[in-house]
Amino acid sequence: MWPELRELFVRDLGKLIAELEAYPDDASVWRVRGDIVNPAGTLALHLIGNLSQFVGADLGGVPFVRDREAEFARRDVPRAELIAGLREVSAWVVAALDGLDEARLDEVSARQLPGFPEGMTTRYFLIHLYGHLNWHLGQVDYHRRMLD
Repeated sequence: MWPELRELFVRDLGKLIAELEAYPDDASVWRVRGDIVNPAGTLALHLIGNLSQFVGADLGGVPFVRDREAEFARRDVPRAELIAGLREVSAWVVAALDGLDEARLDEVSARQLPGFPEGMTTRYFLIHLYGHLNWHLGQVDYHRRMLD
């Protein structure tokens, strides 16, 4: 498939796990301050849901039913559960990308979401998903350092 993208997803999901492990305790993962309304725990749940749906289920065929509302509503999920979810989604990303035929990258994505170009390819959407992961990874890093 596309080994560089696979490696980047795995690397940065690992960095997200390391960020969560760097918090002093479970409660701080959920702490909000000032205008920050989405703490690290919420961002982790959101990325688990996002990648499980769009890579694990759509590309890898993993059975998954997303509850996007719960990603933003749940609180006080233990770090161990978040980390387990990130490890699972990382494995799903690896399996999906390893099993993806190279020709499928240039096919029009089955998902045509608002705000995305009409005729968006699977390649385009995967690049977007990687950028989305990194955007939230940076937010988690900032959140953790802001609490220190």
